Amino acid sequence: CPVVLAPKNSSVAMPPPADIVKVAIEWPGAFPKLMEIDQKKPLSSIIKEVCDGWSLANHDQFALQHADSSNFYITEKAQNAQQLHERIQSSSMDAKLEALKDLANYSRDITFAQEFINLDGISLLTQMVESGTERYQKLQKIMKPCFGDMLSFTLTAFVELMDHGIVSWDTFSVAFIKKIASYVNKFASDISILQRSLAILESMVLNSHDLYQKVAQEITIGQLIPHLQGTDQEIQTYTIAVINALFLKAPDDKRQEMANILAQKQLRSIILTHVIRAQRAINNEMAHQLYVLQVLTFNLLEDRMMTKMDPQDQAQRDIIFELRRIAFDAESEPNNSSGSIEKRKSMYTRDYKKLGFINHVNPAMDFTQTPPGMLALDNMLYFAKHHQDAYIRVRL
Repeated sequence: CPVVLAPKNSSVAMPPPADIVKVAIEWPGAFPKLMEIDQKKPLSSIIKEVCDGWSLANHDQFALQHADSSNFYITEKAQNAQQLHERIQSSSMDAKLEALKDLANYSRDITFAQEFINLDGISLLTQMVESGTERYQKLQKIMKPCFGDMLSFTLTAFVELMDHGIVSWDTFSVAFIKKIASYVNKFASDISILQRSLAILESMVLNSHDLYQKVAQEITIGQLIPHLQGTDQEIQTYTIAVINALFLKAPDDKRQEMANILAQKQLRSIILTHVIRAQRAINNEMAHQLYVLQVLTFNLLEDRMMTKMDPQDQAQRDIIFELRRIAFDAESEPNNSSGSIEKRKSMYTRDYKKLGFINHVNPAMDFTQTPPGMLALDNMLYFAKHHQDAYIRVRL
């Protein structure tokens, strides 16, 4: 442990057992003591021995603290952190796997996490992820289950450690991002690896503008969509969470483009079929992510909703003419276009009244109120063009 160590007094003395270390321990207002610490003993017993040396009662209220600038307290978890840091670098695959399994479990504890991170543990994990696939590529065929478990525990430990908010997300390399993004496709059948990879991508996008740009270059909507078509609701939830994160962090001029891609990929239909109408209840997290997706999508309509129609804009007026044409052309009188202008105006006014416009003479004025503004006209035109029979029935 990195506390003050006393120099050896004699070069001919027999070395102490490997588990015994000599440590200089200080107490305010007293001379430091050089003590032999048996690392096999529980930390609480060691602290009791130290307290007894200065006749301090209530030893359970004291702790050892590093004498360097960090001033970190020494805990059992700190010892675990050091040991695990060494164990996960073992050359034995079995030992490494067992160590990574323990690390994934211990990393939930913030005290352990702090100590492991202080040992540059995050960098060690990212290096393992970046080089792991190549390093064990030859072993994958004969040790595929072992490799998958190792990667799963590594990613789990990484997620747990980062969730404590101790390390900034801005520190990760492009190589690490590429590797995580590749797992979304490469390990699609491994639920644990896929889930953790999606969780990491979501956090990267939400917590760093630079990482958003890098992730957006590595992962596409087309790569995410297939994960919504499976049966695992947790994977579906994380997939929508990644889509939401990319949507949320996208520049304003890119959001509409992304919405168009989602429409082309039939995202709404996929969600209806595989999530909402699936034979299982929607959990709270999925419901939240769907709500967020709806909000982000509806927000794209706000500008159009607050835009007034320009009654002098001929292109916008032509849309209104198109609404009338679709609704009434089937029953229009032959050669009605050859009638007088006054007759046509009278017929148009009648038709606009039947269509429900308030201003029968100049229906463009109906779209100068915001909201709904031009959004109302957009919806009416879409309805008329894509559901023409229903549109005519409504008019009738």
